[in-house]
Amino acid sequence: MSDDAPRMTSYRPYLLRALTEWINDNGMTPHILVDAGVAGVRVPPGAVREGKVVLNIADRAVVGLQMDNEWIGFTARFGGVSQPVNVPVGAVLAVYARETGQGMVLPEEGAGSAHASYAGDEAHDGDDHDTPPEGPADPTPGKRPHLRVVK
Repeated sequence: MSDDAPRMTSYRPYLLRALTEWINDNGMTPHILVDAGVAGVRVPPGAVREGKVVLNIADRAVVGLQMDNEWIGFTARFGGVSQPVNVPVGAVLAVYARETGQGMVLPEEGAGSAHASYAGDEAHDGDDHDTPPEGPADPTPGKRPHLRVVK
């Protein structure tokens, strides 16, 4: 590509919104995996595990979900207490359906896209973001959650 080509905006927020809509349209529960160490991430510290946090962004779990090209914002319940959540789009690592694990690891800017399945025991269910999931159990207890790249 030449230096004269017009610079396009990031495609990450568009992928995020499209995948969330796809998950919702299929009657599933959208979750996002967020790098809590990125500047501007505002989540309750108790929700962070190993520098990351999984957030349930289903309509029934959040109030006032706003997703624009720069930020994701909403109010959610953590430990029974409503708290504001703000996440820069660049901090979102993946979006997936809790029930099936289908979704996508969001590619870095300029990198090729990578489809992935997420199977994790840190996913959250319902309105309370710190309760254990009721989704499919990990067939091998004790294993860590993982992302699997599918080509």
